[in-house]
Amino acid sequence: MEKRILGLDPGLAILGFGAISCTSSQNQVHNISVNMLDFGVICTQADMEMGARLCTLFDDLHTLITEIKPDLVAIEQLFFYRMGNTILVAQARGVIMLVLAQHKLPYVEFTPKQVKHALTGYGNAEKYEVQEAVARELNLDAIPKPDDAADALAVALTSLYHHELE
Repeated sequence: MEKRILGLDPGLAILGFGAISCTSSQNQVHNISVNMLDFGVICTQADMEMGARLCTLFDDLHTLITEIKPDLVAIEQLFFYRMGNTILVAQARGVIMLVLAQHKLPYVEFTPKQVKHALTGYGNAEKYEVQEAVARELNLDAIPKPDDAADALAVALTSLYHHELE
């Protein structure tokens, strides 16, 4: 049985995405093979009008979901560090939630600390440790770039590990 998970690292300027495919045999629940399907970023330019930036995210997310056909979407929760940036990310996140609702897709959310813990066993792991874990878990020759795409793959893997334990 195959399950596709789309991981998203929300952002207005750069929205990271990473898609994985998880296959398990019916007889062996804990014997799951994981493959990376795709990863990348959706970018908007800072000099674009806000509405145009949000429309770009909206249109590109629709296209991405149509191409990948995920069964579940995993999203990194909003991390508050600068109020101005938080508001911009929240606006992008609103677009994400709208698109998911239009596609009737279920989603789960994880904090950065939960993602770090799921991939490294340590909630205060450094970014490069998480990225190395992503490459190792997906049998990749190199860490996916840019960082936002690697982060999105990490969120997708966190969803897999979280649901595998349930």
